[in-house]
Amino acid sequence: MEGYDKYAYEPFAVTVDLAVLTLRDGALHVLLVERGQEPYAGHRALPGGFLLPDESAEAAARRELAEETGLDGVFGGAGGPGGSGGPGGPGFSGVHLEQLRTYSEPGRDPRMRVVSVAFAALLPDAPEPQGGGDAAEARWLPYDKAGPLAFDHDRILADAHERVGAKLEYTCLATAFCPPEFTLGELQQVYETVWGTVLDRPNFRRKVLATPGFVTPVPGAARLTGGRGKPAALYRAGPATALHPPLLRPPREGHPA
Repeated sequence: MEGYDKYAYEPFAVTVDLAVLTLRDGALHVLLVERGQEPYAGHRALPGGFLLPDESAEAAARRELAEETGLDGVFGGAGGPGGSGGPGGPGFSGVHLEQLRTYSEPGRDPRMRVVSVAFAALLPDAPEPQGGGDAAEARWLPYDKAGPLAFDHDRILADAHERVGAKLEYTCLATAFCPPEFTLGELQQVYETVWGTVLDRPNFRRKVLATPGFVTPVPGAARLTGGRGKPAALYRAGPATALHPPLLRPPREGHPA
């Protein structure tokens, strides 16, 4: 373009970072890698890396997750909770993936000026990862034992947790943590784990079943839950993407209702 000098501005790099969350053993876990290269070699970090010239941020997020963790099987075509028609934005088979925000503070990377496009991803039945690329190791760690992390990844992870917790109130995002068929008890565990609170079981069940399109019963299917009662009915994610009315989290101690 006439009059435009592409060398007039300092060059900078663009990266993607992924806050990947799942439920394991009744606790919220995050996928972390051990950095195999400087800076922060040997430190834990979120999986991620630099955009290539010919790819979008979403494509880079999928590629980096596969390269650094070996979780290439969770991505495919659009579909499933959080897919192209699901709550929250772009998604891929077996995983809900949505753009979180852009992090652009100067000095956030000691190598050069780096702007990161961060994503939040949710996985049900998460497989064991394997380190690869510039990650020496990849593993699931409990959310409350994740930090401190390299770069500004503690902030990114906290922002992802807050985004997911808020979206549970007014979207059907909770089903992205669940297997294809789940009990209402398993769905309630998602809310309790992400919110860090205990919910009243009858009240939760009443609200879920009264929300149009939130869940769909699986005819004739039930699962033993280990209790003395009858087997629990199974449900699938329904067609709705938003909750009307919202399912509000209880107010936290010290915070107004």
